[in-house]
Order: sequence, then structure tokens, then C-alpha cells
Amino acid sequence: MTLTELNDLPRPALTEALRKCCGATAWVTQMVDLFPIADEAVLLAEAARIWNSLDEADWREAFTHHPKIGDVASLKEKFASTSAWAAGEQGAVAQASEETLHALAAGNDAYEQKFGYIFIVCATGKSADEMLALLQARLPNEPAEEIRVAAEEQRKITEIRLKKLLTA
Repeated sequence: MTLTELNDLPRPALTEALRKCCGATAWVTQMVDLFPIADEAVLLAEAARIWNSLDEADWREAFTHHPKIGDVASLKEKFASTSAWAAGEQGAVAQASEETLHALAAGNDAYEQKFGYIFIVCATGKSADEMLALLQARLPNEPAEEIRVAAEEQRKITEIRLKKLLTA
């Protein structure tokens, strides 16, 4: 879809299109209110500005719209509307060794238990081993630090998905 086509969408369709990029209701609402948007640079800048202005509850809401890294069943069931994008973003997990997959599952559980939300990482271009290393490196973080790291990862994911939306 082109930016012109996105600009021309009726509000409900625009809302749904943007929700595929980020699941935070406040982000989607504020983004929809900006349309029409002049160009891709403005779209991406405004998306980041709005994201960074949200609070922790909004960030956590967005995190709930992601499957756990490597959770294929979750990709298929809970996230049907974004499953193709998420599967592509996590494509390297399909090539992972059994040992790495088990370590990711254990790490995901430890992370979620400690922080109260799933491990969020911009997985595009990363191998399963790289994602595991990032997960293990972030586990010792303090909650106040980690929520900011996770939010920045979500911002990157949203930017990638906005770009995909414009090329879909």
C-alpha cells in the first residue's frame, strides 16, 4: 500500500492497519488523528514521537500483541493478523538448535516472571543464538531500566512494520 492509499483509508480501516504495526491503543488513536500524513519520514518521526510520549501501561499493552520469541503455536493462534510479519521477524528461530530453543523458552519464562511481560526484541536480522544472548544480557537489568529497553525494541519493531505496511 502506498502512503496515498493509507491516507485515503476510512478511519476504521486505518485504525486496523496501524494496529498491525503496534498494539498500544493510545498510539493507534494518536496516529490516526494525524492523518493524512505528508510523507514516510513524517510518518516514522511522528510514530516514534508518540510512542516515546506514552506511559508504561501503554508500552505493556503493545507487548501483549507479540508472541514469545520462538512460540510458533502462539504465532498461529493468537496473532493471526500479524503472524506473517512476526514469523518473518522471527524467521531465524526456525533454524535454531533444540538446545537454543529450550534455552529461549527457559529464558522467556525467567524474563516474564521477573519483569511481568514477555521478552521484547527487534528480531529482524538476528539469529536465535543472538536473541538468546540478548535475552540473557538483559535479564539482570533492573525493572525500571528494562522497561525502557523493551520499549525501544518495540519502537524499532513498529518502525519496521510501518515500512512493511507501505510496501505491502
